[in-house]
Amino acid sequence: MSSSDTVRLTAESRTAGGRSAGGGGGTRDRGRHRHRHRHRRRRRRLPFWAELPLLLLVAAAVTVLVQGFVVRIFVVPSGSMERTLHGCPGCDNDRVAVDKLGYRFTDPAPGDVVVFRGPAAWVSNGEVSTSRPKDPVVRTLLEIYAYASLSEPYEKDFVKRVVAVGGQTVSCCDPENRVVVDGKPVAEPYVYLQPGGPPRQAPFDPVTLGPGQIWAMGDNRNNSADSREHGPITTADVIGKVRFVVLPVDRWRSVDG
Repeated sequence: MSSSDTVRLTAESRTAGGRSAGGGGGTRDRGRHRHRHRHRRRRRRLPFWAELPLLLLVAAAVTVLVQGFVVRIFVVPSGSMERTLHGCPGCDNDRVAVDKLGYRFTDPAPGDVVVFRGPAAWVSNGEVSTSRPKDPVVRTLLEIYAYASLSEPYEKDFVKRVVAVGGQTVSCCDPENRVVVDGKPVAEPYVYLQPGGPPRQAPFDPVTLGPGQIWAMGDNRNNSADSREHGPITTADVIGKVRFVVLPVDRWRSVDG
């Protein structure tokens, strides 16, 4: 082997050694980089007390979205739907979950229990109080509570059962004191005649409903101010379909319709 070959091999050996050393240094650098990255991630994590307001804000936003577009909780304002739904002044009234999404794809049908905004003709029927406190702060707080169903709503929202819809003719009563729709008596096992009131449903003449109209009546037939007194409502008035009683806990159940 010549001296030049020896020099070449030595240079190549040094170069290889340099690569090895460089490779080890790169590994150490990557290790330090990962350590610093993990350290930075740990430092960015907020303590629970600092995250709590954000979590509450997100929860409130989700609640508003759900109540606004999917399901909302309403307080039953009166006894007009006894015994299906319980409500009376000073009582532990039922809270009901109302499906606001279903009627975007279909119309209310006979038998459905619905919550709706009272048209002008219904405003003075006395089932829901419309008096508002004069103090703006108190009024705002009470309206927030009402929206969360912690108190009765100030808006004129009602809950009744759909008896007939647009294009149908409704009247009362047949010889067995049943409501008649399109000439046929309707089986209504949920009808309740409150003790102390008339023992029979009050008769009314046939009414033919126009497109989009709804004939709505309370299950407590002799203690309900409804379409018999105020006329039909419209599908545009309907907020949603009552699905469940959610409070009180001992009355939790689904609502047929």
